[in-house]
Amino acid sequence: MSETRHDWKRGEVDALFALPFTELMFQAQSVHRTHHNANAVQASQLCSIKTGGCPEDCGYCNQSAKFDTGLSASKLMAVETVVAAAEKAKAGGASRFCMGAAWREPKDRDMDALTEMVSRVKSMGLETCMTLGMLTDDQSVALKEAGLDYYNHNIDTAPEYYEKVISTRTFEDRIETLERVRASGMKVCCGGIVGMGEAAEDRTGLLMALAAMTPHPESVPINALVPVRGTPLGDLALDEDGALPGIEFARVIAVARIMMPTSMVRLSAGREKMSDETQALCYLAGANSIFIGEELLTTANPGRSRDAKLFESLGLELA
Repeated sequence: MSETRHDWKRGEVDALFALPFTELMFQAQSVHRTHHNANAVQASQLCSIKTGGCPEDCGYCNQSAKFDTGLSASKLMAVETVVAAAEKAKAGGASRFCMGAAWREPKDRDMDALTEMVSRVKSMGLETCMTLGMLTDDQSVALKEAGLDYYNHNIDTAPEYYEKVISTRTFEDRIETLERVRASGMKVCCGGIVGMGEAAEDRTGLLMALAAMTPHPESVPINALVPVRGTPLGDLALDEDGALPGIEFARVIAVARIMMPTSMVRLSAGREKMSDETQALCYLAGANSIFIGEELLTTANPGRSRDAKLFESLGLELA
C-alpha cells in the first residue's frame, strides 16, 4: 500500500473509506511510518498579505467582494511588514512562511514587491510559500527565481462538485495554473475543503483528482469548512449544522495519506473547532503538517499554548 500511484480507481478509494476505522488507521499509519517520522509535525504560518476585495465568488470565502461578511478590504502589505511577520513566525517555531493575497491573479505591477518578499523571507532560512490566485508563465518563473519554494493553489473539491462551490473560475483554470507552477520548478501545495455539503463520492473525487497529479503535490492541505455568515456555504453550514463528524474527517486524512504516501498532509483550516481527540486521530491517520499561530488568513486557529499542550500529551514534536 505504500507505493506511489496515480491511477486510483473510484472503487478502490471507496473501499478504503468503507474499511473498519481501526483497519483504515492501521493501513494509513503503516504507510506514514514508511515515508515519514511518525512523531514529527511540520509547522507553517500563514500571513494575509492582501485581505478582502477578491472578485471571485468562492462560496466558502469571506474575502469575496460579492458577499457581505463585514470584512474590510486592504491593500498589499509593505515588504517590511511582511518580513517582520516572518521573523515573528520563525521565532514561534514555524519552518515555512506562507503568504496569501485575495486576488483572482496578481498584476504585473505587484511582482516586484512579491518577489522581494519571497527573497527576504527565504534569506531568513524559512521555506517560502505563496497563494496569489492564477499565474501566468512569466509570473511563475519570476517567483521561482526569487526563491519561492511552494505555490499553493487548491482545487477545493471534486471536479463533479466544483460548480456548486464557485462559478467565476473553472476547475480547468486551476489545473492550468498548477501546470505552470510545475513547469517553473516550484513545488506544489494543493488540497481541498470538506464539509461544504458535498456527498461522500465527492470526497472520493477530490482525493482522486489530487492523487492523479504527476507528481503528487508535495503538500496536501485538507481543510474543514469554517462557516462564515454571509457566505453561501457558510450560511448553509451554520443553518444546517453541516460540519463533517470528526471520525469522518480523520478518514479523509487517512485515505489521503494512503493515496499520496510521500506528501506532507496538512491538517489545515478548521482546527480551532476540533477537539483534541479529533486532532489526535488526524495525526494518527497521517497528518504531519499544521498551520500555527492565532489565525489563518481571516479565521481563528488554535493558539500556540493549546498546540503545545496537545503535542506534549501526544509526544509529538515540531519538525
